Amino acid sequence: MSNAPYTPAVRAGDWLVVSGQIGLGPDGLADGLAGQLRQALANLDAVLSQHGARADQVVKTTVFLTTMEHYAPMNEVYCEFFGDHRPARSAVAVAELPLGAAVEVEAWAFLGAD
Repeated sequence: MSNAPYTPAVRAGDWLVVSGQIGLGPDGLADGLAGQLRQALANLDAVLSQHGARADQVVKTTVFLTTMEHYAPMNEVYCEFFGDHRPARSAVAVAELPLGAAVEVEAWAFLGAD
């Protein structure tokens, strides 16, 4: 259990709101943007699964990048994860992220009927 002052995910009715996930794995922060994003998305997938949700139920993401130079490579990895599913998305540049991460992803999943 984390001592962080937030909850990894909160269910609000038919919605699951997942806090920002960085590329932190069992051995620390993954290497490079692609590695960090793949780990962040794996972490996102794990949180979704813990709450009975799937990636194809994600309807909105926000991707935080420490530089917009990472925008194109981020899109490649992001599309690998989501495939043909295309949630609404915002991508913004920020000055810093926790633990020196290069990328963070938060998500909203709709768990109700379509």
